[in-house]
Amino acid sequence: MSADPSLILDGREIPFVPGQTILQAADDAGVYIPRLCDKPGLEPFGSCRVCVVRANGRTVSSCTYPASLGMVVESETPELQAMRKVLLEMLFVEGNHFCMSCEKSGHCELQALGYRFGITAPQFEYQFPHREVDASHPDILIDHNRCILCARCVRTSRDLDGKEVFGFVGRGPHKRLAASTGSRLKDTNADVTDRAIDACPVGALLRKRVGFAVPVGQRPYDTVPIGAPEPVQEARR
Repeated sequence: MSADPSLILDGREIPFVPGQTILQAADDAGVYIPRLCDKPGLEPFGSCRVCVVRANGRTVSSCTYPASLGMVVESETPELQAMRKVLLEMLFVEGNHFCMSCEKSGHCELQALGYRFGITAPQFEYQFPHREVDASHPDILIDHNRCILCARCVRTSRDLDGKEVFGFVGRGPHKRLAASTGSRLKDTNADVTDRAIDACPVGALLRKRVGFAVPVGQRPYDTVPIGAPEPVQEARR
């Protein structure tokens, strides 16, 4: 049987299975490429652009671009890292991310990427938009202050939960997440067990009455940076 085809990622040969994207091939090889809108189990979306790489000299989103034999991919160049940092900074200033009091702190992918890229103060001015919180549902709330429009909840609700609880309304700077009914979350068939709630990478979708059940300091990114290799478990003697 012939060996799997491979590509070159930052000078390293990476095997891939035909049909995989660059991001999937990198994940299988244990190489982390930053991302926000991508999530295993969902169709690639390519909206956040944080996973952007250069493939054969062309700038592409690694979550949507298919891997090909002999492809040369660059991910960790100073130019690409600077581009990702700017994108993250823009997400921070375009919303109201109260990290110190957010229930998702320590489990927020945007916050964790901010730490990874050393963002202490964005270079852009904060916009401080006026955004509401939809707490009409008995068990779930939408905090529009933190939504980054990644569509993970929209896609998870549709593709994994078999529902259409969430959608987008408006265009450009006025685009926002909304209940698919066009009214309030309480008027949908959203349930506290829906996987769409867990799909949110930030603190925009939260379950009520479980805030801070895991203490700050004991959450995933409090102890292990995002993208860090999984710890190797020592075999018992």
